[in-house]
Amino acid sequence: MAEEPVYAPDQLKPGNRKWARRGAIGSAAILLLYLWGNHEGNTENLWLIGLAALLIVIVLADSVLRRNGLKANDQ
Repeated sequence: MAEEPVYAPDQLKPGNRKWARRGAIGSAAILLLYLWGNHEGNTENLWLIGLAALLIVIVLADSVLRRNGLKANDQ
């Protein structure tokens, strides 16, 4: 009994997956909008595209893992 970890009630409450996905896709879109800024060179462009692509890949990987049953749907 003394070995059990103590959790706050909010730690066990699952987050809203739909809003998290929308937030990630929205953030990727905002990052891509920064391509039309007042900067010179392509280094910034590569970072912006790379980070936006990473967000999209994470959302897609999460979706595929949940659909195939490799990740729990309750988290």
